[in-house]
Amino acid sequence: MGLVTQGLVAGYGRAPLLGPLDLQVAAGQFVCLIGANGAGKSTLIRTLCGMQAAIAGEVRLDGVPLASLSAAARARSLSVVLTERVQVTLMTGFELASLGRYPHVGWSGRLDEQDRALVRAALAQAGACALAHRLVSQMSDGERQKVMIARALAQQPRLLVLDEATAFLDLPRRIETMQLLLDLARQQRLAVLLSTHDLELALRYADALWLIDGQRQLHTGAPEDLALSGVLGATFAADGLAFDLERGELVVGRRGHRPIRLEGGGIPATWARRALLRAGFAIDAQAAWAVYADDAGYTLEAPPGERMRYASLGELVAGLGSHTPVPEGKAA
Repeated sequence: MGLVTQGLVAGYGRAPLLGPLDLQVAAGQFVCLIGANGAGKSTLIRTLCGMQAAIAGEVRLDGVPLASLSAAARARSLSVVLTERVQVTLMTGFELASLGRYPHVGWSGRLDEQDRALVRAALAQAGACALAHRLVSQMSDGERQKVMIARALAQQPRLLVLDEATAFLDLPRRIETMQLLLDLARQQRLAVLLSTHDLELALRYADALWLIDGQRQLHTGAPEDLALSGVLGATFAADGLAFDLERGELVVGRRGHRPIRLEGGGIPATWARRALLRAGFAIDAQAAWAVYADDAGYTLEAPPGERMRYASLGELVAGLGSHTPVPEGKAA
C-alpha cells in the first residue's frame, strides 16, 4: 500500500506551512519532492516520517496510522536518510550499515549471522560491497551516501525517505544514486520518496513529482504532465528561470535577442542549438543569418551570401562574435 496522507497540515508549532494534503507514495513507486529553499520540503519530510507532529490530518503507512506506532515499530517500517554529512570516524562501512539492524534485534543489540547476512545483502543492493571494510572517514561523499542507503535498506523498510540525499554529490554520483533509488523501488517494491533540488534528474527518473510552488501550493503528478500543464514553468519563472518545454530543461530566463536560423539534424544540430542559445542567440526559422550543422563541421551563412566554415562549435561562436546578426527591427 505504501504511504498515504489524509488532510495533512505540516508547519512549525501551530503555524501551518503546507496543506491540507492528500498524498500517496505507493509500493514500487519513486516520488521526488521539489521546490525552492524555504518552500517547506524538509518540514513536510519530517512530518511524514513522524519526526515532528502534524498540525492536522493523518499519515498512514500500509494502512496503519504512523502516530500509533512505537519508535521501534516505526523504525522497522520506515527508513530515513537525511542530508547531514556522516560524522563517524572509526566505523567501517559494514559497521555503519549494520546500525540498520538494531530496530530488529533484542535489548542486547547483538547481530546474529542472519542479521549479518542481511547487512551484506543491503550493501550489495546499494552497490557498496567494496566499502564494507573501509573506514567511513576515508570514504568520499558518494561512497558514504551508498553506505547510508545500505544502512536504511538493512532496516528492511517498506518506505524509504531521503532528504536531499544527493546534495553533496557530483553529477555522476547523483545520476548513480537516482538510478539506484529507481531500481530499489522497482526490484524491492519499496515506496521511495526523495526531496531534491535537482529538477532535471527528477524529470528523468521519478514516477511522480510533488512540486511546491512559490505560494506553497503542492502540485502532484507525472513529471511530463506537470511540464505540459505549465506548472513547472510558472513555478520557476519567479526565480528568473524558464522551463524549455521542447528540451525538458531549465534555462536562464533572459532570452537571446539576436536571430539566427539553424539548419541540419541529429547530434551536430542538437549541440549547435545549445551553443547558440548559450551565446545569446534566438533560433528563428525566418532569420537571414544561418548556421548549417553536419558531421563534418559548421557553416555560417551571412547575407548577402558570405559563407564561413568552422570545425568546432567553439570556433563558430567565436566567429559569430565578429560577424554578429542584427536584432530584428534595427538597421545593419
